[in-house]
Amino acid sequence: MELRGKMIPCRSREAVVTVLSYSNGIMNGYLQHPRLEGKEKIQSLSQMVLLLNSLVDLEDCPNRALPLVPREDEKDRKCSVFRIQVLFREHHSWQGRLIWQDENQEIVFRSVIELLQLFDEILGE
Repeated sequence: MELRGKMIPCRSREAVVTVLSYSNGIMNGYLQHPRLEGKEKIQSLSQMVLLLNSLVDLEDCPNRALPLVPREDEKDRKCSVFRIQVLFREHHSWQGRLIWQDENQEIVFRSVIELLQLFDEILGE
């Protein structure tokens, strides 16, 4: 069976992004992923995408569960929590789901650009 040119499901497909603040495309927050020991600080949407892309490149990540966030020490802070599920990836095109945990909403995205636009629409409000 020829796999070249076909979309292949990602194994390391979910990350948790906690946004502490967002203004004009500048984000303050962190990303959690099964490959990371702790939280990785993120300061922009592009940094988030590049980090997640490099993590998905590793492909053979373990299936340990991600901790639910916000944690106890963050309950008093205003933050938004998202889960990004990358279902398929071919080159730099992603398809997946953005789950906004605070509002219990799930939005399907068909590209990285669409994912960035969703973040900007949600957080810019």
